[in-house]
Amino acid sequence: MTAVPRTGHSSADRPTTGGPHAISTMIKGSPNILIVEDDKQTRDLISRYLRDHQFSVDAVANGREMDRYPSKDRVDLIVLDLMLPGEDGLSLCRRLRIDSTTPIIILTAKGEDLDRILGLEMGADDYLAKPFNPRELLARINAVLRRRSSGLTAGSAPARLKFNDWTIDLRLRELRDPQGAQVPLTSAEFDLLQAFCERAGRVLTRDNLLSMTRGRPGGNFGRSIDVLVSRLRRKLDRTEGASMIKTVRIGGYVFTPVVEEV
Repeated sequence: MTAVPRTGHSSADRPTTGGPHAISTMIKGSPNILIVEDDKQTRDLISRYLRDHQFSVDAVANGREMDRYPSKDRVDLIVLDLMLPGEDGLSLCRRLRIDSTTPIIILTAKGEDLDRILGLEMGADDYLAKPFNPRELLARINAVLRRRSSGLTAGSAPARLKFNDWTIDLRLRELRDPQGAQVPLTSAEFDLLQAFCERAGRVLTRDNLLSMTRGRPGGNFGRSIDVLVSRLRRKLDRTEGASMIKTVRIGGYVFTPVVEEV
């Protein structure tokens, strides 16, 4: 499988929306994906891969072309590069979120967590760092679209969810590690993990988490969200410095793994 490279940016070969080199592949009844990526090699690779997996694909090179895109209201998901010429991806993401709830997956060539978290703070639903395998992007697109269509909530979530080979059973209230061993969780820890799994990739403030987890007997979440997150991290994180729960500077957290129904 060809990986999408960590590429530089070239003004050559950039298509204009609707021009002869613009990628526009409509498949009736398929989700419509808009790619905003200025590197032609990356843009073409993603477009071909998604088209081969039965998605309708349109691609533009920058924010100006995105604004001129005629079918923006019918887009099911946007794949947005952060490092764009002119208006960058963070600014575009923030602007899109003013009047749109269309899911956004950001792509970044930067390795720092801060750049990815900033994208999530601007309203992105997920992120992927270059270089990446197109198969991983496909999995993340499917996961985001599935979460959106199913409207996962505490009352409507499926029986089991999976992330990074871990499995959480919402009916039995059990967590199993990648080896299948049960990991004991308190009621408060389980509620917190469920809230994270049902809203993976979204920035959740402490107030959000309070609202989602309050009401269980004996819980004093107002003073213990940070403590609960710390405890949950110790049970989930098996690799030093690679936490699944990232702290964001606005005073909240984001659960970074892709979560799928089992």
